[in-house]
Amino acid sequence: MYITWLDNNSWLIEMGGQKILIDPWLVGSLSFNLDWLFKGSLKQERLITEKIDLILLSQGLADHSHIPTLKQLDPHIPVVASPNAAKIVQELGYISVTSLAHGESFKLNNQIEIKAFPGSPIGPTLVENSYFLKELDTGITLYYEPHGYHSPQLKQVAPVDVIITPTVDLALPLVGAIIRGTNSTLEVAKWLQPQFILPTAATAETSYEGLLSQLLKDIGSAEELRAALRENNLITQVMEPKPGDRFQLPLQKRVLTH
Repeated sequence: MYITWLDNNSWLIEMGGQKILIDPWLVGSLSFNLDWLFKGSLKQERLITEKIDLILLSQGLADHSHIPTLKQLDPHIPVVASPNAAKIVQELGYISVTSLAHGESFKLNNQIEIKAFPGSPIGPTLVENSYFLKELDTGITLYYEPHGYHSPQLKQVAPVDVIITPTVDLALPLVGAIIRGTNSTLEVAKWLQPQFILPTAATAETSYEGLLSQLLKDIGSAEELRAALRENNLITQVMEPKPGDRFQLPLQKRVLTH
C-alpha cells in the first residue's frame, strides 16, 4: 500500500493496483460563502496528472466535496460518495456516481471492497460517511473518517491495518471539539488494533483567515497519542507524512478474520 497525503483531508491511496483519491481539495480556495468567517488558501496547488481509478467522497461539505477541484478532475472518473456528496458530483456532470448509504458496499474493479459506515454528524439530522477499504487479494484494510466520529459498528471489521483520522481535537470556545482526535482516536484504536494511524484534518501548506480561524484551537498532539497508545499496550505507530510525499507502509501480514 502506497499513500500520499495531499494536505488537509486529501489523500491518494494506492492499494490492490487501484488509485483512489479521497476528499480532494487540490486547487483554489476553500470558502463557505462567508469569507469574513472562514477561508482557506492553498500555498501550493496540486494538479493530478496520473490516472485515477476512483474518487471517494465522505461528505458534501466544501472541504470534502470541493467544487473547484472536482471541476478540474475528469468527470469520467468513477465516484463513490455519501448521498449528500453524490448530489454535488452528479450536478457537476460526473458520469458514474455511486451513492453509498451506511452499511452498503461497492467493489472497485474486483480489487477493492469499500463499505460505508456512519461518520460525522453534520447538523441535527444528517450523518455523513466513513469508509472501510479492503484489498481483496491480500486482505489489507484501511479505515477513513475525517472528523473523528467512529461508529461502534466498526468492531465487526476489526482488526484494521491502517486508520486515517484526526489525532488532535479542533475546538471552539463554549462549543467544544468540532473535530475529535484525542480520546476518540484512542478508542477506535482499541477497537481496530491498527498497525498505523495517519493524521488527517491537519494542515501543513494551507493558510486560513477569518474570525473562525482565530477562535479554533488545537488540543492534543501526535506525541500525546503515541504515549496513550503505549499506556494501553497498543503497538500502533503514528506516522506524520509530509504533503506530496508518496510512501509505502511496511505492513505486516495478519491472519485474515473477515
